[in-house]
Amino acid sequence: MDTLTLLRPDDWHLHLRDGDRLCSVVADTAARFGRAVVMPNLKPPVTTVAQAQDYKARIVAAMDRSKARADFTPLMTLYLTEGTTPAEVKALAASEEVHAIKLYPAGATTNSEAGVTGLDPLDPVFEAMAEHGVPLLIHGESTDHHVDVFDREARFVEGPLDRLRARHPALKIVLEHITTADAVAWVRAQARNTGATITAHHLLLNRNAIFQGGLRPDFYCLPVLKRERHRVALVEAATSGDARFFLGTDSAPHPTTAKHSACGCAGIYTAHAAIELYAEAFEDAGALDRLEGFASCFGPDFYGLPRNTDTITLVREDWAVPETLDFGEGALTPLRGGETVRWRVQG
Repeated sequence: MDTLTLLRPDDWHLHLRDGDRLCSVVADTAARFGRAVVMPNLKPPVTTVAQAQDYKARIVAAMDRSKARADFTPLMTLYLTEGTTPAEVKALAASEEVHAIKLYPAGATTNSEAGVTGLDPLDPVFEAMAEHGVPLLIHGESTDHHVDVFDREARFVEGPLDRLRARHPALKIVLEHITTADAVAWVRAQARNTGATITAHHLLLNRNAIFQGGLRPDFYCLPVLKRERHRVALVEAATSGDARFFLGTDSAPHPTTAKHSACGCAGIYTAHAAIELYAEAFEDAGALDRLEGFASCFGPDFYGLPRNTDTITLVREDWAVPETLDFGEGALTPLRGGETVRWRVQG
């Protein structure tokens, strides 16, 4: 197979940043995807419907400035804090721009300082979300400093997440950017109101990438890359045809200077070649025929949105990824920077 035509895919987990940096990256996503769920972890975080509407207006303005594909639609989210109220959930449900609420355990990842320290006090918010059909998007990692960094996802799944699901069986949950066989098994054991996103980099890489030839900060992300057996479990889930697993890049741009520093930022930028990298992973698994379901169908079905009707075509053709890309006043290092990708979006 040398060409592959898909319904236009969507990205159900994306970081776009703000200001000039937003202008630098939004066109990469718009060129490939019809819609993207935009994360709210700005500084300060996006915690109200009004703030999300303002952020969307800035994204649309950046699309115009960067000459991005005009029919790309950002789907906005709110950042869950201990001050979030059922009234804000009701306002979200009545809005057209905002589609979900994101849960960050405080301190779990980039700009998560305003996240929550416990779930039980937020039961009224979760009840309101279940009532209005608002999905809860979860960065699923324990922040207990006694837990090994490679075990943080598994410990969160078997503890706080299990308890949350038991207390709120009707709540729609998306476990974001899963990285372990433990998370795959948990999602498979749930009803259809539970989903999970999987990134291209977690399908293609295991934790050896972080240490090949020295310490490689460009491969540092959170949740961190895991053992090969976990990567294999993710590939099996993504290519299984199970509609609970769908595409979410977690593309997270940082300046190269911030990645290559004494305390490097967590995040991998993949938006420049996102669907192409997923095609590589699915081809390696002998499952290119299942990419469209994972990339274009299961996400909108879960969110209750229509599937896109236009298509994109991928061509088997090596192309060179630039070593760096513009990022505001600086530069970022994309995944495969200075290397090649073997699929290209046509046109």
